[in-house]
Amino acid sequence: MASIKIVLRKKRRIDGSFPIYLRVTKDRKTKFFKTIFNAFPDEWDANAEIFTKKNSNYIQKNRLLSNIKDKAYRVYLNLKTEKERFTLSDFEHAFRVKSNPNGNNIFYFWDDLISEMLTAGRTGSARCHKDAFSTLQKFHGSTILNFENVNLAFLSKFEGFLRFRGGSDGGISVRMRCIRTVFNIAIERDITSADNYPFKKYKISKLKSKSAKRALEIGEVYKILNMDTSKHPELVDSRNYFLFSFYTRGMNFADIMKLKWSNIKDGFIQYTRSKTKGNFKIKILSPVEEILDYYRVQPTGTSYVFPLLKSDDLTPIEIERAKKQTLKIFNMNLKEIACHCQIEKTLTSYVARHSFANCLKQKGIATDIISESLGHQNLEVTQAYLKELDSSILDKASELLLPPQPTSHPHLRIC
Repeated sequence: MASIKIVLRKKRRIDGSFPIYLRVTKDRKTKFFKTIFNAFPDEWDANAEIFTKKNSNYIQKNRLLSNIKDKAYRVYLNLKTEKERFTLSDFEHAFRVKSNPNGNNIFYFWDDLISEMLTAGRTGSARCHKDAFSTLQKFHGSTILNFENVNLAFLSKFEGFLRFRGGSDGGISVRMRCIRTVFNIAIERDITSADNYPFKKYKISKLKSKSAKRALEIGEVYKILNMDTSKHPELVDSRNYFLFSFYTRGMNFADIMKLKWSNIKDGFIQYTRSKTKGNFKIKILSPVEEILDYYRVQPTGTSYVFPLLKSDDLTPIEIERAKKQTLKIFNMNLKEIACHCQIEKTLTSYVARHSFANCLKQKGIATDIISESLGHQNLEVTQAYLKELDSSILDKASELLLPPQPTSHPHLRIC
């Protein structure tokens, strides 16, 4: 007989509480299944495996924990009936996928999805979903929310809640798309009915960001290209990352951070984009070559091109943490660069991607080659064109962004 218990794991969270897990032990092997709950030691009765009265909503939470434990027992007994010998992996599959009596609770199912994302190394998606998860839970005021209760009226009220807290159309859209993803997967796995799908009536497409365009014009890009970094050595790396992104068709920061020397061969950069998994082959233009030459003589001690990741052995979560820290510094430095170059627009890491599209339009490149809305508007359409077009067409288009005359850049040698 397996041991099935609800336990408080000894891994303290930032707020001092501890996560609550279902622990299953069989054949001297143990597997933990995370629940959506956390508790402080004085709120948890380890012997009874329940919340104490010191925890708010303890009755509802204990009821859900009881359901989780009952489900685990049912799954175990069903497996034992089907076959005498089974593994914890068999149990996990049956527990997570085949049988989910609490799947009607969107928070319970959503938390499982976030765990799956982390296991798959999709840390960026997991972070986005965690944020949407916690915001929705704060709005709802409870850990129990059934799929059928998330309808047009509910989502409209949630949108109002987000706006009251200062949310923009873009930010609200991100959270709503996370909820839509949860529904799509839940329907696909037969956790809920397609009849409960609220996004037939609630249209996320109405949430179009009204923020001003942040793309640079080509003259402003040249200002950054010709910036004398000898006076501001602390800004060298950030300037290089921005220009590298711009001249590599708007390569995003996550891919720049993880770019390896092995991705560079015979005058081209070949890499797989983290977000879309699309494969890209990009001709190395002269500004990119100068930047690469600069880092070739400054070895990082890793296989990475840029000194952003300190080790080749980082886990996906550690890489995500490093990205968050370095991106913050990068964006702070870009604001200083904008000031020194007398650029009045707000400069961020993503502006390089917007600017690439905008500058190509200024050079007369057709929208069907690379659209003005490379970022948040119709990004999927743009990516589809990029995937289908001959790479040489894009390389020739990119070359139009080079300065009118060959220019030496002593700042790269000095820094």
